[in-house]
Amino acid sequence: MEIEWQDLHHGELSAARLYQLLALRSQVFVVEQRCVYQDIDGADLLGGNRHLLGLYQDRLLAYARILAPQAAGEPVKIGRVIVSSEARGLSLGSRLIKHAIACCERHWPQQPQFLSAQAHLQRFYSSAGFVATGEVYDEDGIPHIDMLRG
Repeated sequence: MEIEWQDLHHGELSAARLYQLLALRSQVFVVEQRCVYQDIDGADLLGGNRHLLGLYQDRLLAYARILAPQAAGEPVKIGRVIVSSEARGLSLGSRLIKHAIACCERHWPQQPQFLSAQAHLQRFYSSAGFVATGEVYDEDGIPHIDMLRG
């Protein structure tokens, strides 16, 4: 499956593409995971924040949000990492995290990368070079762990 990867500043998102990514995030994080939380948190359209999209025939199958560092020396934050249910089992998660890391390194070289991982995915993120930096904690009813790379 040939995926088209787009690394977009929020200002490059069309209304239709923004709607598509918000719909995917809602489908996975709210509906599938049965987690009621405020996904639209005000960060999607701020500063240098970026959106990484994996598209197949104009369908959004993979996505990650990249939050620019808030200050010098702070890490880039990778979040909202998703593979749609129709594309799971195709190794898109591994490709997505590689593209997310490349995006971070391209736009913020020499900056570490941070993510708040769902705890059951710790081994997956470790295989991409992330190291746990604390203990498992509850976030919206789901166990998470902070991880850092670089």
